[in-house]
Amino acid sequence: MNLTSRQQNMSTNGTIDHCKVPNNFTYKTLSGLVIAEFVLGLPLNLSVLYVFIFRFKFWKNKSIFLFNIVVADFLLVACLPAKAHHYWYGLRRSQNKVACKTMLFMLFLNRGASIAFLITLSIDRYFNVVHLGRRNFVKVLKKSPQISIVIWLLLLPLTIPTMVGSFECCNSHGREVETIYHDVTDTFREVVYFTQIIIPFIILVYCTVRIVNRLRKKTVGEKTKLRRAVYVVMSVVVVFSICFLPSTVARAVLLGVRLKEWQDAEDVVVQVYDSLMVLSYIDCLLDPLVYCFCNSGFKDAYINTFCPAFLREKLQNTDFGLGTTTNTITTSGVKTNSLPLLEK
Repeated sequence: MNLTSRQQNMSTNGTIDHCKVPNNFTYKTLSGLVIAEFVLGLPLNLSVLYVFIFRFKFWKNKSIFLFNIVVADFLLVACLPAKAHHYWYGLRRSQNKVACKTMLFMLFLNRGASIAFLITLSIDRYFNVVHLGRRNFVKVLKKSPQISIVIWLLLLPLTIPTMVGSFECCNSHGREVETIYHDVTDTFREVVYFTQIIIPFIILVYCTVRIVNRLRKKTVGEKTKLRRAVYVVMSVVVVFSICFLPSTVARAVLLGVRLKEWQDAEDVVVQVYDSLMVLSYIDCLLDPLVYCFCNSGFKDAYINTFCPAFLREKLQNTDFGLGTTTNTITTSGVKTNSLPLLEK
């Protein structure tokens, strides 16, 4: 095939609307799942936000990074109704360019922020356990609101490459007439997408292995704090394994199938990829699990605020590996549970 014929073929491929859904039934089902995530995620995150601000007072309890994850989750929850609407009407993204770019910006800013702050929490636990006694620079950084602002600002350059209408539909490499500009742009945004997942996951696995090894070497009396650290990093591993890794693998497969121009296989892989992206949105439901494991004070504050009385005492007296709450005995002999607001 000569160059002119090849360019004409690519131009024809570029006119194909790959943002049309390949199967209406699949995407109507996904639309229902997205609505379910929104219905569950909105009240959950509103309640978490209320506790962080009015009951837990995160700025006094050195939990600024946790609060930033709450903010990131709200960015995701705000996008879900629009995503469900597009899927229901047979589109993988909005046909309005401004709406499309806004959605991509919000979704990938949430993704980047969640990963950045979750990994920072894991690194903090790693230094507290494996390098106990040494100066923990993460502990110093996470107390500063300015550092959180810097992290958000650093995420912006990494989010901008994804604000391309063709990105969500994965129209990369070969979808348009190949020029140096298109090739570099497509490659750069895919590299950004994958490195945001792969590098943090490698760091997470390393921290987890080192903390678990440290736990095995400690005596029984020293294991409580280490066990809490293991629960923290394992909860982050769960979030990564469910929300980020599957969709990343599916995107790699989809890119490979499209480069090979296997159209029949592509129609199947596209549905798998979008289904796993919908699965990734449940990080707004799983992140509160991380909050509870990271800080027993938040757990107790949430229980006291929203759980009915007959469950409150039972949940407070249950040790989920986070440490025990402080109990006091009043003059009347009735045991009451204090609310430990400091990070344990």
